[in-house]
Amino acid sequence: MKNYILVLFTLLSFGLKAQDVIKTNKGEIKIHPIVHGTLALEYNGMTLYVDPYGGAEGFSGLNDADLILITDIHGDHLNPNTLKALNTSNSHFIVPQAVADQMEAIDNKSIEILDNGKATQFKDINIKAIPMYNLPESEDSRHTKGRGNGYILSIANKTIYISGDTEDIVEMRSLKKIDVAFVCMNLPYTMDVESAADAVSEFKPAVVYPYHYRGQGGLSDVEKFKSIVNNNTKKVEVRLRNWYPSN
Repeated sequence: MKNYILVLFTLLSFGLKAQDVIKTNKGEIKIHPIVHGTLALEYNGMTLYVDPYGGAEGFSGLNDADLILITDIHGDHLNPNTLKALNTSNSHFIVPQAVADQMEAIDNKSIEILDNGKATQFKDINIKAIPMYNLPESEDSRHTKGRGNGYILSIANKTIYISGDTEDIVEMRSLKKIDVAFVCMNLPYTMDVESAADAVSEFKPAVVYPYHYRGQGGLSDVEKFKSIVNNNTKKVEVRLRNWYPSN
């Protein structure tokens, strides 16, 4: 009986781990939720960090980043304390101009500025910057159009969307053929669960991770998000992961 339980536990553990591996025609992409809007990807010996935040301990067990993407200037995206605690001396950064303007003290191999609508390449990854902003658009909004970047990554035959801090904008709703999406949902900084679910139900990524879901009222109801999406479409797999391990 003990052996049976051990085998069952091993199979379940393997299955849960396998859920965060995306298979491409040129190798596997491993997805690592870190905290809030922070994640890491591993692909063919390369390590990518997105918005390093929360301290270096969240990246324990991972290699130093070859590539770091930063979406915006706010402290949960551009976090100097975390960046200084990590070894970024050999990291290539891709950032919007507003972020580059605040990176004088960050150790790096190189900083590449990417504006909305522009694209670049790092090794085998194609990267496009797209808008992320609040609605209605205004000069005093928390996230003005053009300041920050959402990112679309093309890795082998898979496409990954990273929303950054955005509301339910047309640029997100009009996305096509997204394999994996990371979509924010936290009031009052981005959008509510209903808006996020409605947008996801329209652009229909194959897999979506709710992330960046801590707001002024605590954690957003990601189970509700999953329920709405599942009721709207069977084409989207919603993956809920623990982005807030201390809660």
